[in-house]
Amino acid sequence: MAVNNQAPTKSKKELAKELGVSRQSLYYQSKLLQKDLLLKSAIEKVMAKHKRYGHKRIALELKMNKKRIRRVMRLFGLKPQRQRRRPSKPQDRGQAPMTIPNVLKETVVDAPNIAWANDFTYLSYFGRFVYLATTEDLFTREIIGWEVSTRHDADLVIGSTVNALHHHLAPAISHSDQGSEYRSVRYQSTLLLAGIRPSMSAKASPWQNGRQESFYSEFKLELGHPEAYPTMGELIEAIALQIYYYNHDRIHTALKCPPAVFAARHQLAEKKPLTDDLNGSFFQKTAKNSKIAENKLTFQNTANQPSV
Repeated sequence: MAVNNQAPTKSKKELAKELGVSRQSLYYQSKLLQKDLLLKSAIEKVMAKHKRYGHKRIALELKMNKKRIRRVMRLFGLKPQRQRRRPSKPQDRGQAPMTIPNVLKETVVDAPNIAWANDFTYLSYFGRFVYLATTEDLFTREIIGWEVSTRHDADLVIGSTVNALHHHLAPAISHSDQGSEYRSVRYQSTLLLAGIRPSMSAKASPWQNGRQESFYSEFKLELGHPEAYPTMGELIEAIALQIYYYNHDRIHTALKCPPAVFAARHQLAEKKPLTDDLNGSFFQKTAKNSKIAENKLTFQNTANQPSV
């Protein structure tokens, strides 16, 4: 015969008396906690898609008060991914400063195609490096040109600028740091040929090109580890999709909307086209002088390239 050794269950009245609370409080469930749990689930869904979103962007995405979002994120320990450190470029050390001034800091950027910012970064990929150069319109914050290569040379940065010029009018100013790629005669000649005035940050002053620096710090985190893509073609496709996501889907804090949406709204308000049919002779001359075709990575010649 089985013996029940468990203690008899206490009644709600006895339990409430033992705890020193009213019997009704034992049935109470916090409505705020239930709401917070539902909001936590919504925040996690946003963070799964937008890995770098903090409480301000999540509040914009969910159309809710940012203070409430911040409180719930703190309550449940929800944090965006941290930024990675930007690697240094030892090959640029010891070079004398360029005489090209930073004209950007004296320029009012109140429309598209007034000033572009340029920079490049590298991705560690199966024992080698893949380099990504980008060109950003400083008014719309769009990435309007980009180039990928296994070499960080003049062709890399020229390719990004030429890609932007194929779809947009030439800006008044093109800004960059004093990296050797941007200091090169061929890159400076490309700007001169397009009628663009060069602008450069002071030496060892990365904050003077801060928007591109900020873009790359978040871009790498949202892209994920490059080696998650087995072939070079898949990596380039992932880069293209990530840039599209940045331009069209990702809310920019300063703009309160994605850059492409902001650009479209401005174009509609101004009723001026952002693109134009440009003279193809410029691109023919640039491609011939820089030999971009030799180093340019395309889907056709990299899609089946094995990882090393």
